[in-house]
Amino acid sequence: MRKRLEQYFEFQRLGTDWRTEILAGFTTFLTMAYIIFVNPSILQQAGMPFTAVLVATCLASGFGSILMGLYARYPIALAPGMGLNAYFTYAVVQALGIDWRVALAAVFLSGVAFMLLTWAGIRELILYSIPVELYAAVAVGIGLFIAFIGLGNAGIVIANPATKLSLGDLRQPTTLLSLFGLLLTASLMVRGVRAAMILGVLITTAVGILTGLVQWQPQVYGLAELQRTAFQLDLRGVLKPQLIEIVFVFLFVNLFDDIGTLVAVGKKAGLFDPDGKIPRVNRILFTDASATVVGSLVGTSTVVSYIESAAGVAVGGRTGIPAIIAGMLFLVSLFIAPLVGVIPAAATAPVLILVGSLMISHAGEIRWTEPSIGIPAFLTMISIPLTFSIANGLALGFTSYTLLQVLGGHHRRISWLMYLLTGLFLARFFLLGPQG
Repeated sequence: MRKRLEQYFEFQRLGTDWRTEILAGFTTFLTMAYIIFVNPSILQQAGMPFTAVLVATCLASGFGSILMGLYARYPIALAPGMGLNAYFTYAVVQALGIDWRVALAAVFLSGVAFMLLTWAGIRELILYSIPVELYAAVAVGIGLFIAFIGLGNAGIVIANPATKLSLGDLRQPTTLLSLFGLLLTASLMVRGVRAAMILGVLITTAVGILTGLVQWQPQVYGLAELQRTAFQLDLRGVLKPQLIEIVFVFLFVNLFDDIGTLVAVGKKAGLFDPDGKIPRVNRILFTDASATVVGSLVGTSTVVSYIESAAGVAVGGRTGIPAIIAGMLFLVSLFIAPLVGVIPAAATAPVLILVGSLMISHAGEIRWTEPSIGIPAFLTMISIPLTFSIANGLALGFTSYTLLQVLGGHHRRISWLMYLLTGLFLARFFLLGPQG
């Protein structure tokens, strides 16, 4: 049985083993476990019951991650997307006064649209229409994005009304805890310890508990809570002309967030073949579409591929096993959620910073001396973290690439699909505004 599994997951070809893959799965889960509590906290502000969304989050994340591992065989875990859950709550429910059941129906329809686009092969065409030169830029941009999130969670970088950003107070206890975790984890990596990231998270959490910096507030709930959100979506309510735009935004942002994540993790894990293609890519795309549909049915916002999966890849994960392990841990979290909640952001922030640093190496693959490539690549890299959106960075890079090729007299290099997508990107910026 073990040998068959190793053959199915191509252990020999990918040069991996069970210890590495399982370790990668735990590492991925620990870096994204925060979503179990953060997602319900955000959707609660849309009027959804906290404990029901917590159960839905675990179920949707477990389903999507395990399906990704078993069916697509890639080390990419899934969970309700940050950003899209905020759009769901603040832009749709609160700003437009739409009931959360109607918003869930919009998520459901976007997931169904994803499936149809995947079966038609359109999502794969879109993925491969992205210029190869921008693949590395997306990977670097997301690396900067991950590091930026980590620096913010650690309190090392903070908002400043005068300068936009500034250095945080490094004397703050939680910031000192993150700095300890950063130095510890980096030291373990320098010494070649393969479990450096997971050890860093666990030891930093233990130090936080011993020093009283970690606040543990267990939530009491039962699985029966799920009935308060499961199958509560209002399809009739969303089928109105003025609400179709909401479905489009969920579809558009999720599409390009997922493509960006796939490109970044694929580059880091070496998943691309010599022709720049990703084997079984339609299985990946079908998986995230299925997870979004299931997520909307059980009661959570759009489910996406998580860039934190790069943490598992960084410790050697190459097969679908890390995604399966992460998915199983999400399901186990249904019963031990209070224990998972003890892991503070200060303990996972160092991992995000270090994973980001590892992804910067792809900058060397970009032909910086060629302006028609270097400028779009730079815009892609810098706008992903600064706009806090993978989709925005991809849109700016893609649009500038097309426009510079045309202005440079190389319009024949651009396919009809690139022109179409560039038009959609421009429409997104000018019609949908920043929420697009």
